[in-house]
Amino acid sequence: MQLYNTLSAEERAQLIDEAGKQRLTLSFYAYAKIKDPKKFRDDLFIAWNALDALGRIYVAHEGINAQMSIPADHLEDFRNTLEVYDFMKGIRLNVAVEQDNHSFLKLTIKVRHKIVADGLNDDTFDVTNKGVHLKAQEFNNLLEDPNTIVVDFRNHYESEVGHFEGAITPDVENFRESLPIINEQLQDFKEDKNLLMYCTGGIRCEKASAYFKHQGFKNVFQLEGGIIEYTRQIKEENIESKFIGKNFVFDHRLGERITDDIISQCHQCGKPCDNHTNCSNDACHLLFIQCDECKTAMENCCSTECLEITHLPVGEQVALRKGLQVGNKVFRKGKSDALTFKNSGDLPNKPLAKVDSKNIRQKIAVKKTLIGKAEHYYTKSKIAQFLIENNEVSVGDKVLISGPTTGEQEITITEIFVDGSSCETAKAGDQITFELPFRIRLSDKIYKILG
Repeated sequence: MQLYNTLSAEERAQLIDEAGKQRLTLSFYAYAKIKDPKKFRDDLFIAWNALDALGRIYVAHEGINAQMSIPADHLEDFRNTLEVYDFMKGIRLNVAVEQDNHSFLKLTIKVRHKIVADGLNDDTFDVTNKGVHLKAQEFNNLLEDPNTIVVDFRNHYESEVGHFEGAITPDVENFRESLPIINEQLQDFKEDKNLLMYCTGGIRCEKASAYFKHQGFKNVFQLEGGIIEYTRQIKEENIESKFIGKNFVFDHRLGERITDDIISQCHQCGKPCDNHTNCSNDACHLLFIQCDECKTAMENCCSTECLEITHLPVGEQVALRKGLQVGNKVFRKGKSDALTFKNSGDLPNKPLAKVDSKNIRQKIAVKKTLIGKAEHYYTKSKIAQFLIENNEVSVGDKVLISGPTTGEQEITITEIFVDGSSCETAKAGDQITFELPFRIRLSDKIYKILG
């Protein structure tokens, strides 16, 4: 029986586009006693694969932690697969603020020692003795209490683009690093201060609140459902947002806008910006903040060194990636000497800029039609190759190239080559090439902008 993915991300993206159905990005977690995580994992894979559910899920003896993409018309069937288990009856599903059909392109369910790596020995304290859960308005009220200390239990690359006003934002790479740092920093406030904590979806605070109560903190509170649920409540109930900026998310979107405040800078030029990029060099994949101008100039790379590497033949790039020393650098989270304007730790509460609402409206209003898919990119000559599958495209047309890594890039076509010959118009079935100032991937699609 199939218990693994059989399609590549590119093939899955194509099937999603062809299906033309809306998908929902959501997340949930549950702490529970799971006797056989391996069997639990396999049962979930069979049930969810049948529903075309995708995502990244961790299961362990202590429970489940899931971020997923579900076909909207299968949502109730999906809920039914959860209701089979007593510990997930009535579970809250945190639905994303912004939806994207390509948020996840594989169903990956892994058995782990823990569903969140916290570095704690759960046998040494009562993990069920948690802090008081607060809804959005209650959280806002306690934030305004001068006797409150608010702590962000996310990582530096998350808090840099968005956080609650006045929050302590530890300069850490992962959750387990933050626990001892915060515990030491707040030793003098155990008895008389309100310890107010938050994270993305609530799961980190479930364990952290119990840990800090065990450490002797008397008044421990946590944001119920994290930033995701907070955002839903403030929108539905017209509550003032005390969160400023973007909420970092762990799918290809890399962020959901909560307010129009930009509180971070492009790590390369210092311009106000809060869009994350993964370096295009496959030996790096550094996660960093990059504005559109630097993205174009640096071709999605974090440094001139990485840019030069992406222009090498593929064989030479693979050879450079061999060895553990290089492999350990993959997927670093925003810590590099190449990033001149990287900020973390003590972060500002005042915005550096506002999102251009005019551009947002224009983006929503853009009408487009899918005309083809990416097939290759010739890095030395900066030439992109696409297969036209629907309609036609001509010199002078505006097109949108979109993909998980590429993002959304609009250009006007000035010259087209079909089978090596320059032409004015390419039709369905034609394989075309033209110059592009940025690298494309096989998962990218090309759309013709209408009107």
